[in-house]
Amino acid sequence: MTPTAAANVNANTTGNVEQKVLQYERFIDEVLKKDLQTVMEQRDALYNQISQYLQLKNTIQSLQETGSQRLKTDIDLGCNFYVQAEVEDSSRIFVLVGFGFFVEMDHSEALCFIDKKTSQLTSFTDQLTKDAAKIKANIRMVLEGLRELQGLTELPEDSRREVF
Repeated sequence: MTPTAAANVNANTTGNVEQKVLQYERFIDEVLKKDLQTVMEQRDALYNQISQYLQLKNTIQSLQETGSQRLKTDIDLGCNFYVQAEVEDSSRIFVLVGFGFFVEMDHSEALCFIDKKTSQLTSFTDQLTKDAAKIKANIRMVLEGLRELQGLTELPEDSRREVF
């Protein structure tokens, strides 16, 4: 092979490597990071629901401890505009069961439902956490592949950082 032909082969190989690197970087940015963000947002939404159910559980337990049926509370009308409200009989409450449906329950029924619902939501969040870990592992694997393609040496342990 002539020196000119060898230079052309090296230039083509370098161009192919650069093209592959760009494809992998685009894949990380357009697919993996967006998937990770979506999973994390879904998990955060579920944590928010769990928090609301636990807050309702604490309120119901407080009502049971006091034994009072009357309840004074602040109601959010929207845009953080609150008004004071008084509930004459708080022995039965409406609980969101899903898909925008509310069911009227007494305190014991509501507590039982809340325990089951939070357990279910917790299992969903556990699965989303596992999915996020898999996506992070895929991102790390692609980054390691990029490192090998570019012929870079491995980063020291202390200079590494989390992807997200």
